[in-house]
Amino acid sequence: MKFLGLDLGERRVGVAVSDHSATIASPLVTLDAGPGLAAAVRRLMEEHQAAVVVVGVPHRLDGSVGPAAESALAFAGMLADSGLAVRLWDERLSTRQAERVLIAGGMSRRRRRQTTDRVAATLILQSFLDHQRATQLTKER
Repeated sequence: MKFLGLDLGERRVGVAVSDHSATIASPLVTLDAGPGLAAAVRRLMEEHQAAVVVVGVPHRLDGSVGPAAESALAFAGMLADSGLAVRLWDERLSTRQAERVLIAGGMSRRRRRQTTDRVAATLILQSFLDHQRATQLTKER
């Protein structure tokens, strides 16, 4: 089963996709946040045969829900109401982590701006997949 991962931002949305075995997440594309976002997500799910979309929810460090998390929860609810299978995943500091990875890789500031959202979505989705796999292994013991 394939998964799509989303890192929702005010202006851009990073998208990642898993392989068929739900083991590896890879960066896919960066979308513009706006009115056509839900339709674009649905198209990507169909195009990549993804069964579930994982929406990153940026909780505050103390675990509370701020405006960005409320927006992510509302978007996830809209996707779920349209019939898509949605999972929520805590994505605290994923964008900062993505930026650190890209800086360590020597990427220029200009290229980082174009890539950070996709990498953040990949980190979110990979974290979700790793957790799913660990939970599965624990159940099998």
